[in-house]
Amino acid sequence: MYTFWEVIWLFFWGFAFVAYLSVLFSIISDLFRDHELNGWLKALWIVFLVFLPFLTALVYLIARGKGMAERTHKQVERNQASANEYIRSVAASGGGSSPSEEIAKAKSLLENGTITEAEFSQLKSRALAHSA
Repeated sequence: MYTFWEVIWLFFWGFAFVAYLSVLFSIISDLFRDHELNGWLKALWIVFLVFLPFLTALVYLIARGKGMAERTHKQVERNQASANEYIRSVAASGGGSSPSEEIAKAKSLLENGTITEAEFSQLKSRALAHSA
């Protein structure tokens, strides 16, 4: 059975290992995201990451940390702009269905007994309001 401090020590090293893997994956993804760095230098960084992982990760974060943050920030902005554009396109198209399709769906729900007559009227008026 493990003692309390052995368990704490195990958790500490487990946390350190997961944090180190996170740093390695961040560095590798940044290497492939950087279009200014040529392929040979990327390969050289990867080779050093394999053979001298701790030292290389430390040097990379010191030497290229600012650029790494800028590339990550630009990627987040591109992703956000893409998501916003998708949301706008879906909202502008009314969810991809016409008012007649929405009314037909509501009518089938009414016929199946899923919704009441009042709910059908509400869905129908909402669909007609979106078309105007």
